Amino acid sequence: MPPVVPPFLIGLIVAPLAKRLLKPLVRGVVKTSVGVVMEVKKAAHEAGENIHDLAAEVAADMVAAQIASGDGHRPAENAASNGEKNSASNGEKEDAADRVEGEARTPKIRATAGAGAGKAQ
Repeated sequence: MPPVVPPFLIGLIVAPLAKRLLKPLVRGVVKTSVGVVMEVKKAAHEAGENIHDLAAEVAADMVAAQIASGDGHRPAENAASNGEKNSASNGEKEDAADRVEGEARTPKIRATAGAGAGKAQ
């Protein structure tokens, strides 16, 4: 009958060997995982910058189109004849009433100075 070796003695012998073999393996897995996460984070940041740049270009094109078509600031056609100024809510109601039924209200776009200029490469 072979000699019986207690399991804790096997554990005492195998543990240091497992540590020597598993530590580099686990380290490699963690290092690779961190590298992948950093690359994904970098790619997401670049995609966000590209979307921001695209949005700024579209906004600039829309502002240029509004300026070219002359839809910028129109003079007030419904000025009070007796010198009194209309309140803002009355002016908005009159503007809405003056619009043709099929005419859509164009959104006002404000160009910001330095849009995209603060981007560091």
